[in-house]
Amino acid sequence: MRIPFVKMHGLGNDFIVLDARVDALPEMTSAIARALADRREGIGCDQLVLLEPSAAEAFRMRFFNSDGGEVEACGNASRAVALLHGKAARVETAGGAIMLEPAGSGATVDMGHPRFEWDAIPLAYAMDTAQMPVGWPSDDGALETPIAVNVGNPHVVFFVEDADAIDLATLGPLIEHDPLFPEAINVNVASMIGKDHLRLNVWERGAGLTRACGTGACASAVAAIQRGLAGHRVTVTLPGGDLVIEWAPGETIRMTGPATESYRGSFEWDDFS
Repeated sequence: MRIPFVKMHGLGNDFIVLDARVDALPEMTSAIARALADRREGIGCDQLVLLEPSAAEAFRMRFFNSDGGEVEACGNASRAVALLHGKAARVETAGGAIMLEPAGSGATVDMGHPRFEWDAIPLAYAMDTAQMPVGWPSDDGALETPIAVNVGNPHVVFFVEDADAIDLATLGPLIEHDPLFPEAINVNVASMIGKDHLRLNVWERGAGLTRACGTGACASAVAAIQRGLAGHRVTVTLPGGDLVIEWAPGETIRMTGPATESYRGSFEWDDFS
């Protein structure tokens, strides 16, 4: 069975998009997603995005990280799908319904309301998520007192003087799989580099270091606003480029940034199943 796909990226965070909204596909499994994501023997991507029919919304998006694990949300992929869909739509995800709206060479995505309750992250036990009394030591200086927020998927955000000085390749997987986070966690290290402007590096749960993470940008901007480090409109500079995040307490998060279609192709399903 030959399957068409679209390869896309948002600030270098790349995706395979499979469209099963009209013509159904065989069941997607963790093993198939992992094989397709393999950069040497598959197509290669950070995330695989599966579009399916929805009974409640315009359609449904499912997200699989490169390790094959299915996750609740992916902000960069949502912008890519908005560009591919070509018009505004309310879309179902495992993290809740979100609004997509193409905008020029990218899109604005309404990511819904952030959640701060300890059991919504989730954490293994109750604690203050605004000033978590935890830390992880490193040769570059300890990562301490993060803020935890769920923006469709779970994040911890550390504010440091120089985000680029932190060895996130070493600390990221340790924090991701810490028993404090029973469903693992996305790890964000941020520095304020100007008024309403932060620099961000992300260790993405199930994918590792990434050039860009849309939900990480949302979580980090929300964290900066919550701590009074920024106003309600924040530019987030990632290794792959900039996103603009808008949020005020009680409102939904709006993320705006570019997305790009790289190429189209097809593959034999049986080669990866």
